[in-house]
Amino acid sequence: MFDQIAQSIPYQKLKINAPVEVTIKRLDLVHPQISGNKFFKLKYNFLEAQKSGLDKIITFGGAYSNHIAATAFAAQQFGFQSVGIIRGEELKEKPFNTTLKTAEQFGMQLHFVSRENYRLKDTSDFLDKLNADYPASYVIPEGGTNALAIQGCKEILTQEDQQNYDVICCAVGTGGTITGLIQACAAHQSVLGFSALKGDFLNKQVAEWTIQHNWTILDDYCFGGYAKTQPVLIQFMKSFEQQYQIPLEQVYTGKMLFGIFDLIQKNYFPAKSKILVIHSGGLQGRNSITE
Repeated sequence: MFDQIAQSIPYQKLKINAPVEVTIKRLDLVHPQISGNKFFKLKYNFLEAQKSGLDKIITFGGAYSNHIAATAFAAQQFGFQSVGIIRGEELKEKPFNTTLKTAEQFGMQLHFVSRENYRLKDTSDFLDKLNADYPASYVIPEGGTNALAIQGCKEILTQEDQQNYDVICCAVGTGGTITGLIQACAAHQSVLGFSALKGDFLNKQVAEWTIQHNWTILDDYCFGGYAKTQPVLIQFMKSFEQQYQIPLEQVYTGKMLFGIFDLIQKNYFPAKSKILVIHSGGLQGRNSITE
């Protein structure tokens, strides 16, 4: 399945009244279920799990995780069982949102843990218990971010992308996608990330994965944090979608585009800059977030 990706991902140049050019690379159209950056992050992880002869995929995420939904579908297609460790023990008593319903429909077993225990998910004790409870499993970290995911995300940029643009913009959740873009971009390019979370921890994390310095992560447009919104963001998204017919969601891509347009108005980008915006998909979240 991962070998069947179309070699030509659509690009859409935006008509804007500004001294810069903005083009969106529509990764949301890569695959109907494994959308956007998740396609690239999961590719080598699933090939490795297949190569290792394991029969289960275990991964982690919150109630609105695009990664959870994409992993559930990919596991079903590859013939794996899948288990999702979901943050928030209280969620098992509530009606499932679109994301969790989607994951369950694709055969994922959902295991809800308290937020306190979820913070321990990377510890050896937590992982040892997982391996005991679910033997012969391949564990993919939260958001899919690991060395194999970064390897996949390097493939987002083509040689033409490296030649034709000055700035690469992307949304940032766990840091895997932006790290792949940083490692793949040309020497003259810079990478600008828009964090869905408040805080400096992503800068520290990405700095551990790359020695390059041509990147910046902003948390100015997180609107209070992951999965949080404000009326001004929703209004911007509606206006943007009406003008350009490009769907957005409120967790990642909506915040990123809001930030890009705000920075353009503030003359953040040098005149004549050619900006490539990575649309990272995740559109199943556009309904979930308002539930």
